[in-house]
Amino acid sequence: MLCLAAPVLALGSLGAPGDWPMFRGNSGQSGVASGALAEELELTWSFLAEGAIVSSPVVADGRVFFGCDDGKLHALDFESGEELWALATEDIIEAPPMVHGDTVYVGSSDFFMYAVDAQSGQLKWKFEAADKITGGATWVASPTGTNKGESDAGRLLFGSYDTRLYCLDAAKGEELWQYETGNYINGTPAVDAGVVVFGGCDAVLHVVSVATGKALAQVELGPDSHVAGSVALAGGRAYLGHYGNAFVCVDLKEHTTVWSHNHKSQPFFSSPAVGDERVVFGGRDKRLHCVQRSDGKEIWSFPTRRKVDGSPVIVGEKVVFGSGDGWMFVLSLKDGSELWSYEIGRPIMSSPAVVDGHVLVGANDSRLYCFGPTPKGTEDEIK
Repeated sequence: MLCLAAPVLALGSLGAPGDWPMFRGNSGQSGVASGALAEELELTWSFLAEGAIVSSPVVADGRVFFGCDDGKLHALDFESGEELWALATEDIIEAPPMVHGDTVYVGSSDFFMYAVDAQSGQLKWKFEAADKITGGATWVASPTGTNKGESDAGRLLFGSYDTRLYCLDAAKGEELWQYETGNYINGTPAVDAGVVVFGGCDAVLHVVSVATGKALAQVELGPDSHVAGSVALAGGRAYLGHYGNAFVCVDLKEHTTVWSHNHKSQPFFSSPAVGDERVVFGGRDKRLHCVQRSDGKEIWSFPTRRKVDGSPVIVGEKVVFGSGDGWMFVLSLKDGSELWSYEIGRPIMSSPAVVDGHVLVGANDSRLYCFGPTPKGTEDEIK
């Protein structure tokens, strides 16, 4: 039985974990995990925080990191779910953390981006924006010909509600450049081949040079087509949903829309998972959608009872996601059939991290959940 007062360790060792070090798993924001999921998942442990968990968890070097409405960045042991440390900020943390090397970076609604030692939880530096930060950060290597005085530790990119995309020295927290847009920036910036790509509430897809912070392209998405989620990059194209009731694919070389998957009345908030042939994303129409990557034609959709703002993850031939109706689901990528489900009972706005066959996700009941395969030797005990 689940203990409601403390983290729960259940049913055996998880083994050495892999990494899911940032939102959507990688800097291209693809939302695709390696490995496979078991046919049946069990609750391995859960951790009770002191506020709703909208922030999406990340995993690196055997540790789980997530933000919370209690205003803290939490670090847990991946195997046991026991808390290792927590760093308090001055407001809620909806943003997902990002880990690079020995540092975890996270933005807070108190306007600050924090750099924290991943082992000890000690603050390394913090940088103040002019409004809250709800999206994650992305790390990139320092380009050739860096600024005078810039370290070789790489660059940190993130957006803010102050309408700006910031580029900082990852080691020092010093600003290298900023790029101003016309409205809030919610999502985590995607990076590929020296460019950073993101959408914002100005209804524009921005393509910006990592080296200079100068605009390379600004693709107008249409009236009221605000972008709340993150953009996924694959094969020279950007995939994203928006409030103009459409999910679109944009060619990053031609800066034109390749296809548009339209809904008659509901927007798309969720960030997509982009597989080899299929793209999967949630909708405010209470469904998870799967479309062909080549032309955007719908292959299947799966109904839930509330909006799907959390972002799905593709794992092999399966898709895992949470819904606002309080259920976690694993579906067949092929046909959308339900393979597994678990009722948490409160809305799930967090997006899952998938590591070594385990699924980690936060929920509005203030818990972070870890699901995994049934440990060997415990099948009879579970029955």
